Amino acid sequence: QLQLVESGGGLVQPGGSLRLSCAGSGFDLDYYAVGWFRQAPGKEREGVACISATGGSLSYADSVKSRFTISRDNAKRTVYLQMNSLKPEDTAVYYCAADTDYGLLSPQKQNYKYLEVRGQGTLVTVSS
Repeated sequence: QLQLVESGGGLVQPGGSLRLSCAGSGFDLDYYAVGWFRQAPGKEREGVACISATGGSLSYADSVKSRFTISRDNAKRTVYLQMNSLKPEDTAVYYCAADTDYGLLSPQKQNYKYLEVRGQGTLVTVSS
């Protein structure tokens, strides 16, 4: 069974940091591009960042550029999202998804529901 499991969410104060992890099982994540998405209460899901299978190509949503960093460790079959300088508007459920087509994962596109493998999400709350 192809699975992605997110972890690392929680409550953090504004200005703080969190690192999310996305672990793959049941398939070889090395051959897949991976993206992070988020959905805030009452809002549509949006793309946050994506990384190619080799890690050589990255893309970010304008709202998180210079604050968030996506990376991957293929030996551990895990993709990370380092989130710094968090703001209350970053509060959302964060999802990771994987696809062999890097272009589908672009944060500027709305392709989440078409992606091959999708996780269940982890909640990030930014509040004082």
